[in-house]
Amino acid sequence: MDFNLLLSKISEQYTKKLPFVVFSLPESKILNTFLQKDMQLHAVEKLTENGFVFAPFNFKDPSFFIPENNSESLHCELNESNIELVPVTVSKDAKEKNGYIKLIDKTVEAIKKRKASKIVISRKKDIELKEFSIEKLTKRLFSAYPTAFRYIWYHPNTGLWCGATPETLVQIEDNSFKTMALAGTRLFTNREPVHWGPKELDEQQLVTDSIIDSLQRVTSVLKVSSPYTHQAGSLLHLRTDITGVLKNGKATLTTIVAALHPTPAVCGSPQKFAKEFILENERYDREFYTGFLGPVLEKGQSSSLIVNLRCMKIEGN
Repeated sequence: MDFNLLLSKISEQYTKKLPFVVFSLPESKILNTFLQKDMQLHAVEKLTENGFVFAPFNFKDPSFFIPENNSESLHCELNESNIELVPVTVSKDAKEKNGYIKLIDKTVEAIKKRKASKIVISRKKDIELKEFSIEKLTKRLFSAYPTAFRYIWYHPNTGLWCGATPETLVQIEDNSFKTMALAGTRLFTNREPVHWGPKELDEQQLVTDSIIDSLQRVTSVLKVSSPYTHQAGSLLHLRTDITGVLKNGKATLTTIVAALHPTPAVCGSPQKFAKEFILENERYDREFYTGFLGPVLEKGQSSSLIVNLRCMKIEGN
């Protein structure tokens, strides 16, 4: 399909307030699109149907799905645009800042008391958009971040979300799987080589060990790479690849997702305490931020699910 025709179809779908998702895998110029044929909101518990899943940080809240069999499925090659990234000025709120500092102090205190080894806290930022266009968003997002998983998701009940995220939750092909431990962050400066300090290496090992521990009960084989530097846009991370084989008859896409989500990189360790701490103290609803998303194929036998890490929700115009 022609790229401009796809943009027109996405714009028409959005104007009619009909659900859709458009996404592209890392390093791919192919845009994949599901245009749902009605406004039904599909909740999903088991990942056994072909389509696209969109799940929240708190897995106890509903996860949603655009089913392939109720959608027009379209594919086209991206017409890349030259994108100039312009810095955005984010307004500063002293009250919000002070509240966040108090939360950091409370988090550090919990770690000092050995209630957790890691807790990942966050805050939201509101930025006013000017002259918003779904077509312009699609052109810019998919051209600007080619190494990331890029997506735009819309349903009138969930709102419009988009992102470019570097972290794989899990990739599955039959009974083989691949995931990653991602930790440590610094700006890309084009200097070589990159040297990581003890704090970053320790954090990376903590995340890796936590993921391995979560996978023990659903895997029969585990292989772990050495950590290496991974570039995601203008940032660098430490990354460790974890691959293996799922236990026959005991592991499905649903069970491995339940074991991994939320990952230590976006929640903390131990997972249960860190998650409860975040839900109780963070002072805003993450919704789908640090949830997961991605295409489900072959009734869950083939899938690429991604952590919804660098994302935003667009409200109004």
